[in-house]
Amino acid sequence: MKKQNTKTKIITSLIWRFMERGGTYGIQFIVQIVLARLLMPEDYGLVALVTIFITIANVFVQKGFNTALIQKKEVDEVDYASVFYISLIVSGILYVLLFFSAPYISTFYNRPQLTPVFRVLTITLFFGAFHSIQNAVIARNMQFKKLFFSSVGAIIISGTIGILMAYMGYGVWALVAQQLFSKLTITTILWFTVEWRPKWQFSFHRIKGLFSYGWKILLSSLIYHLYMDIRGLIIGKMYSPVMLGYFNRGKQFPQFIITNVNDSIQSVMFPVLSAKQDDKQRVKQMVRRSIVTSSFVLFPMMIGLVVIAEPLVRILLTEKWLPAVPFLQIFCFSYALWPLHTSNLQSISALGRSDIFLKLEIIKTVIGVFILGLSLRFGVYAIASSVVVVGLISTVIDAYPNEKLLGYGFKEQWRDIMPTLILSVLMGLVIYPLKFLELGSMYTMSAQIIAGAVFYIGFAYVFKFECFLYLIKTVKEFYTS
Repeated sequence: MKKQNTKTKIITSLIWRFMERGGTYGIQFIVQIVLARLLMPEDYGLVALVTIFITIANVFVQKGFNTALIQKKEVDEVDYASVFYISLIVSGILYVLLFFSAPYISTFYNRPQLTPVFRVLTITLFFGAFHSIQNAVIARNMQFKKLFFSSVGAIIISGTIGILMAYMGYGVWALVAQQLFSKLTITTILWFTVEWRPKWQFSFHRIKGLFSYGWKILLSSLIYHLYMDIRGLIIGKMYSPVMLGYFNRGKQFPQFIITNVNDSIQSVMFPVLSAKQDDKQRVKQMVRRSIVTSSFVLFPMMIGLVVIAEPLVRILLTEKWLPAVPFLQIFCFSYALWPLHTSNLQSISALGRSDIFLKLEIIKTVIGVFILGLSLRFGVYAIASSVVVVGLISTVIDAYPNEKLLGYGFKEQWRDIMPTLILSVLMGLVIYPLKFLELGSMYTMSAQIIAGAVFYIGFAYVFKFECFLYLIKTVKEFYTS
């Protein structure tokens, strides 16, 4: 009965997490389509440059201690308050550094208009200090329903403001306002819905204990984001903000799907895995289920998106965004591998082995930088494609520790996902020729989506794919429980 209750709680949390991600990114997706039609690629490129720096700064504010709070078996108000005040201090220091660095960064990229944008958007760092604790409380208590309402409310409010400002001709400032009000609104809503308030308590001893685990996660996240975002910095400098706009817009579509599906599963699984960290066999079962289920859902979506990329961009974003199509297709192959990466890393982190987590990030970054360096001479598409090469290599690296920790290594993982991968590729090969019917972008894309869904689900049912049957069984159990 206890196991069943735990399973029901996990499924309920997943549903709310899916709804939160799906609702938030679904609305945001619509907002971004409207904004893309009203604004120019250069506007997106300028904000993308600033966002890269802020994302890296946010690692210091929201990573490390936040993960340590979730992973720790027992926490109290002293832990929450101590982390909050440290995060707030770090936010202030980073804000001052970025505020005075803004003119120099603008000069480096020869874009003087970056300075005011930089200084305004950096304010979001302070919201991160609140948000990191609120997220930790939600994750530990599996209260993802609260995150759903706050996230959807925030994107509706911020999206409306952004669209109105874009329509009124504010250009890049429409994107700035949209991001700023998004962070402000979600933090404000969670302030009233999450039962946590910062106490006037602080303990260096608690911080030291959390830091002994969290610093490795923080450094790992910093290395990861520096490596992933360096492509955007290089493209912005070597080419132009316009090309960076195409690069980021191409990333948007697959990222939307991955964030909604894979991140939802992993954000729920991490606290669950942490709670079961002493039962290695149980952790292995959950990691396997996470990899197999995520892959079954995501592989056909990524392959399908590669096939329909051009008509999709033409219909949703108009022809001015067609140069984003190759980037979109490249990122589909890269993001398809995420279930393997994130599931392995989450299990390692949940088991308390942040030392291994850090070593893996260092190894992958060294390899990634080397491959990125080789790609620079071959142009912007080679720079983007280097992500796929590194991703394939990283599936081996990320799985290696779990051979010993869980008895679940690279070969077994790929054996588990291979049927799904083969079926997804076959689906792509079947629906690709439909483009030659010349039915027009809308009808062609619709036919490919319908045919792909029927082919994939039909063959999964006929060949009785274990992950497909599991999903059907889980849904039935949830509705009858």
